[in-house]
Amino acid sequence: MPRRKISEFRAKQMVANALHAEYTGWSIVSDVSLKDTLEALDAKVLYVVKVDQAVKGRFKKGLVLLGIKKSGLKKAIESLREKGYDSFIVEPQVEHDQSAERYLAMTLNRDGTMIAWSEKGGIDIESNQESITSKHLDDKTNWTALAKATKLTVDQLQALHVMLQENHISFLEINPYVSSEDGIKILDCAIEVDDAGAYFTHAWSERDIRSPKSGKQYEEEILVRRLNAKSPASFNLSVLNPDGAVFLLLSGGGASVVVADEVYNQGHGKQLANYGEYSGNPNQQETEQYTSALLSLLLASKSKKKVLFIGGAVANFTDIANTFTGVIAAIDAVADSLRDQNVKVFVRRGGPRQEIGLAKIESALEAYGILGSVHTPETPLTEVVRLALEEIK
Repeated sequence: MPRRKISEFRAKQMVANALHAEYTGWSIVSDVSLKDTLEALDAKVLYVVKVDQAVKGRFKKGLVLLGIKKSGLKKAIESLREKGYDSFIVEPQVEHDQSAERYLAMTLNRDGTMIAWSEKGGIDIESNQESITSKHLDDKTNWTALAKATKLTVDQLQALHVMLQENHISFLEINPYVSSEDGIKILDCAIEVDDAGAYFTHAWSERDIRSPKSGKQYEEEILVRRLNAKSPASFNLSVLNPDGAVFLLLSGGGASVVVADEVYNQGHGKQLANYGEYSGNPNQQETEQYTSALLSLLLASKSKKKVLFIGGAVANFTDIANTFTGVIAAIDAVADSLRDQNVKVFVRRGGPRQEIGLAKIESALEAYGILGSVHTPETPLTEVVRLALEEIK
């Protein structure tokens, strides 16, 4: 599965927990979390405000704001939102000597775990490649020597190693950090995960995954992010081509990757309008809202031919009949417009109460005159994608 970055906020929480180090920070992803953060801040303290959206080179791009007071936080967040971002991290500013900054990274691959470190950490680490030492961790690893070189303890290094293995982490980078008598200060941190691992760990979830997308924010994307922020379920939606022909309403991260990859493999990558998914057993109303946002994008597309693919793997606990009732309600509101634009809808889904859900949606799509075909899990996802793509040729 793909390596995806999680938020710096979640990464720092995980690393601090493994190191038994203190960490103070706040994640802002909505107006509600902004209000909660403002209530928690100290008017006498200066803070750092950063875009927390998997963006490289934030300092050089003006996406890190220093010396922000509580009274200036809202204005600082708005200035970053105007640049097209919607996920931020706020922390007390740590005064330190830049020469004390260090670098540490761990990479998990088929050969095991590679550790790398340097005494010259910070934003210029890439220009100091010669200062980085790396080696594989194995049964012969001299942990005491590593501890001396990295200024971490043996227990801390081993805890980080275990954290990678237990939480499906592919890559960890702490750059920079400062080690002193007062303990470890994690100034910046990045973690990349195997996105399928969300099903097997409680340390991070789909909601922690971040995308570096910036620039124009479509109203539908904003609506979905707000929906995600207030729901225990998970929702994400990214517009790839506003005038695309292939629209995806998918459930589950693994299935979404398979379907998107198949669209590209079939030579229709440039016609893929969106990427995203819903999961975590959303209720009927939430599913309707998510579907409505996607249908809004679909109807606005200038493509002459359009197809909607509704699919996913076999759910473990998502109620198919319940979620499909929400999908049908959203389609019902714009059914005439979908029919006028000759949109065809293809469905492939499985899980609890799938018979009821699939029967309902097939009946509805047929009544609306937009039925492509409906399939149970016995038909491979890739085969249904192929059938859907035939409609836009």
